[in-house]
Amino acid sequence: MTIVGRGGCDEEAHQYPPFDGPIPFTYPFTQPHLIFKLHTPMTKPKDSNPIHHHQPPFYPSTVARTSDTAASQSIPEGHNNLTLRMGQSSSTHGISLGSTHRHTNPSHHRTTGARSEIFSLMTRSDEGPTELPEDIVGIQDCISKLPDDCLACIFQSLSSGDRMQCSLVCRRWLIVEGQSRHRLALNAKSELLPLISPLFARFDSVKKLALRCDRRSVSINDDALKLISLQCRNLTRLKLRGCRELTDLGMAAFAQNCKGLKKFSCGSCMFGAKGMNALLDHCSSLEELSVKRLRGINDGVTTETIGPGVAASSLKSICLKELYNGQCFGPLITGSKNLRTLKLFRCLGDWDSLLEMIANRKSCLVEIHLERLQVTDIGLTAISNCLDLEILHLVRTPECTDAGIVSVAERCKLLRKLHIDGWRTNRIGHEGLIAIAKHSANLQELVLIGVNPSSNSLEEIASNCQKLERLALCGSETIGDAEISCIAEKCVALKKLCIKGCPISDQGIEAFAWGCPHLVKIKLKKCRGVTNEVADWLRARRGSLAVNLDAAEVEAEPVDASTSDGGAQEDGVEFPPMVSQVTGAAADAPSSSNGRSSSLFKSMFGLFGGRSSVACTFRRWSNSKSQSNSSL
Repeated sequence: MTIVGRGGCDEEAHQYPPFDGPIPFTYPFTQPHLIFKLHTPMTKPKDSNPIHHHQPPFYPSTVARTSDTAASQSIPEGHNNLTLRMGQSSSTHGISLGSTHRHTNPSHHRTTGARSEIFSLMTRSDEGPTELPEDIVGIQDCISKLPDDCLACIFQSLSSGDRMQCSLVCRRWLIVEGQSRHRLALNAKSELLPLISPLFARFDSVKKLALRCDRRSVSINDDALKLISLQCRNLTRLKLRGCRELTDLGMAAFAQNCKGLKKFSCGSCMFGAKGMNALLDHCSSLEELSVKRLRGINDGVTTETIGPGVAASSLKSICLKELYNGQCFGPLITGSKNLRTLKLFRCLGDWDSLLEMIANRKSCLVEIHLERLQVTDIGLTAISNCLDLEILHLVRTPECTDAGIVSVAERCKLLRKLHIDGWRTNRIGHEGLIAIAKHSANLQELVLIGVNPSSNSLEEIASNCQKLERLALCGSETIGDAEISCIAEKCVALKKLCIKGCPISDQGIEAFAWGCPHLVKIKLKKCRGVTNEVADWLRARRGSLAVNLDAAEVEAEPVDASTSDGGAQEDGVEFPPMVSQVTGAAADAPSSSNGRSSSLFKSMFGLFGGRSSVACTFRRWSNSKSQSNSSL
């Protein structure tokens, strides 16, 4: 029996004696492997010659599947089925070809938007090869002659699972798929160490690597990280999660070998200030730094300072989350002259002094997030010196008042996005919003949670902020039908509106049948005075308007307070999530293998919200298209 590989395979024919079992094709340089298995029909096909013991050979060429759900094609009568199996670790996946059943479901014949794994089947009888239609032969020839670069582009448009399946078609596809894979996420358990060399020998072009380990497992150690750095010297992004066995020595070795790193993110790791300083001293191209629950800097009151290092000249984004001694990053923050994004989430200590140090130098800050921090109007006044500021998030900073908001509004003329979660302290209200209305003419996005604006302040914002496109009002007791009608009348540029937990009724919603001509979506939650009848009427009145009504919701939603661990959000992608009021115990507390330290953190800083009365308002506007004019 002869099996010939086509579609990029070696043209050399492999001779095998008659054999009833599976015939393995194992790549000598890596796993997984292919198994071509011949299946004998149970019954004799009609109008065909008897099947002899010597099976007719098969010629696996390129495989094609026009739909994710259709994995089979018909083959000529009297021939056997071919099963392609993929061996990867202990799991086996299979695609079976050869069924004579034709699918009647139209969805099986869709070709637009479907991922393709191109397969065709060639068979040969005893007299010679069976002739195939010209269109199939043409497709086969095109695939065989397709350049590696074009093939790599096709692979990059597929999902990870489909790419793995394609890599099992032939040796050429395996090599091209491995060389064109630039992202890799690995389960960073200690068992990964002996697999690192063969793994990165295949995936030798990885530039973005994620290493994650769960709390119940032992993570990779310094030797594994050093070995990875030696084989991935072109690495530009690294994400570490739960790698508790890494120390300062491992981070120092990695930094020396991967000096081109641009983005680094770590969470729940155990290395300390020395490892972080080694990274900053060697990675001169580092642009984004995100640190969450770094245990190595939480082991004492006096901690070695971090930064600035050579990375200070290139850093553009710094994000710190849930740190005991976050102030040790002060030299890095103040020394980063080109810093544009600063995000501080749930970090202990007084941050006013650090914000004042930033204000004392020329700042390029464009985006600032302050969430659950000990910051007062002194810090906000310091922020007002950042004249290029465009995005400001103030989330549950109870010591901030109208005075600080007025200072920011008067000096930061370029402000485009403002999020305020007042935590129902009533310390930010009429005066602060009036200042925003007077001085923030470029405001495009305003989110007010737990803030009670007056009718005058809301009317001023609607009248003066003519560029306002996105507005969220949540948990405000002073917003009724009159205020909503004012918004509908005067916010002419408004595109998306969210109202949650406000005492409004059908009368206020009816105003949007004529107002806000550019409105494309309105979201109403926990507004018990609004009925389904007015929502249906509004949809019928304005066919292009999407109305999302959830008036019967009772259960609170989990808190989703912060943005991503990465750098600045890209403008025009999605509406950022918002947070809500804390009423329960800490459900979003940092995970830790040490229960004592975790409980100590929660007792020292009890601002971790579990459930909320005003939950995330704008998570992701469903099916938002960035290419449309109405996308954010």
